[in-house]
Amino acid sequence: MVGALSDAAGRVLVTKRADHLHQGGLWEFPGGKLERGESPERGLARELAEELGIRVRASRPLIRVRHDYADRRVLLDVRRVHGYDGVPVGQEGQPLAWLRPESMDPDCFPAADRPIIAALRIPDLFLITGRDPVQPAVFLKRLERALESGLSLIQLRAHALPAPDYRDLAQRAFSLCERAGARLLLNRDPAQTIGLPRHGLHLTTRTLMRLTERPGRPDDLVGASCHNAAELAQAARLGLDYGVVSPIRRTASHPGAEPLGWRGLAELSEAAVLPVYALGGLTTADLEVAIAHGAQGVAAIRGLWPEI
Repeated sequence: MVGALSDAAGRVLVTKRADHLHQGGLWEFPGGKLERGESPERGLARELAEELGIRVRASRPLIRVRHDYADRRVLLDVRRVHGYDGVPVGQEGQPLAWLRPESMDPDCFPAADRPIIAALRIPDLFLITGRDPVQPAVFLKRLERALESGLSLIQLRAHALPAPDYRDLAQRAFSLCERAGARLLLNRDPAQTIGLPRHGLHLTTRTLMRLTERPGRPDDLVGASCHNAAELAQAARLGLDYGVVSPIRRTASHPGAEPLGWRGLAELSEAAVLPVYALGGLTTADLEVAIAHGAQGVAAIRGLWPEI
């Protein structure tokens, strides 16, 4: 069991492993082994009380990570702790630090902890822009409303636009996102995004499966559309930051696609080694159910794209 504790400034608590332990000298997220018969919530609360001297009041799932080291296999069941009493103190003298997720250096953490960093860097709602890209004024007004509602991760999806029109729309959308403190990901062939302002890239499944290395700049947030375990495995091989799994429900845009349902989402999330968003006929009302089935959160077009 692993806990991700945040402070009022959005920093997350990490602790340093003793040098004599497995992966010694590296930073990690606090926690420990679940005892037989314990629920995840109770096991995490016990471990954090022993390790940090705090009393956990509320937590929710964040991500489950399976990792195979050369000498052992681990399963990390990670929960975001959003309510606790007390001040964390290393009860065994272990060093503590509060770090912003974006400033964490993955090389300073065990390999199994690195997907946790990826999950902490992205929000639980992911907007995929909807119709109207051929009407830039309407499109940008809707985007502005979405940003005003607090959405902070935006995928610019406008496949039908010619390249010059897409570049113009991307530049204007980026300005709005920058002003709102949100991140804009471009869903376009990576070769067509060179020189465009952005915070990252979103890959179609076709693009994902033809690549042999991670595209974009080193500071890009990069994810991909996935529909099965093989595509999620490819995303992991490329070192992507997230996957979007769909469709969870049958949708008007893809009426012939067989929905995965919540069980299918849970199976794919369990096998994935990166955060996954659930997509397909979902809204904010489905967020807690999606998280309970292993997802980072919900991605949506109609469910998040505001009317004007």
